[in-house]
Amino acid sequence: MNKVKTILNTFSPISLKEMNGVSLMKRTDTKFVIHTHQLISILEDLKKDYKVLEINKDRIMSYSSLYFDTAENKFYKDHHNGKNNRIKIRQRKYVESNLCFLEIKQKNGKGETNKSRIPVTDFETSLNATSKKFISSITNTEYDLIPSLWNQFNRVTLVNVKNKERVTLDLNLNYKINEVEKRFENLVVIEVKQERFNRKSKIIKSLKVIRQNPYSISKYCIGMISLYNDLKYNIFKKKLIRINNIIA
Repeated sequence: MNKVKTILNTFSPISLKEMNGVSLMKRTDTKFVIHTHQLISILEDLKKDYKVLEINKDRIMSYSSLYFDTAENKFYKDHHNGKNNRIKIRQRKYVESNLCFLEIKQKNGKGETNKSRIPVTDFETSLNATSKKFISSITNTEYDLIPSLWNQFNRVTLVNVKNKERVTLDLNLNYKINEVEKRFENLVVIEVKQERFNRKSKIIKSLKVIRQNPYSISKYCIGMISLYNDLKYNIFKKKLIRINNIIA
């Protein structure tokens, strides 16, 4: 982390307000997974083409999320079973900004992600009436939701200086529910957020140099199968093996 901080200090900063023009609430997300030691060379290659989000002099942010699902784990199962139109519902706190939102991510069959959100005061382990109304208005369904997963991680956000593109680098992933906990040290999940996939993007090219191709992965689903022993996870088994090989 010290090496990451040192390199990030060589990037030009961008404020949260300036970044709003690249919010990309409707977008295409492309993910990659690498070991932390590979991140150093990637960052060195990007510093002329990207700015780094800085809030109160912090460039590595702390995120905390609480995911919700039905008692039957419908959202997880929809993802596992390959359903094109699927949903994730979570509350996320942006710690350095002291902001908390209820967020709904909807993915369609074209690979596009639509994100809707409203501010909330803090985490609600039992959703209040306003939150339930918002969820039903966006999903057109009334779900009986319960907390399914706590997730904490650190994030670096990069913004392309020329193109409408954001890149998030998630590190130190930690999952917990009740007394069960799982950490993924040395893993970096990179997510490139664009209006449409652009293989000419500098970070896509940099990752290709180190032989890293797009890799579909859900941090939520990996967390679920790591904490719950009774979930079907056939489709994610190879992904979990690959992650464990990366961080070994």
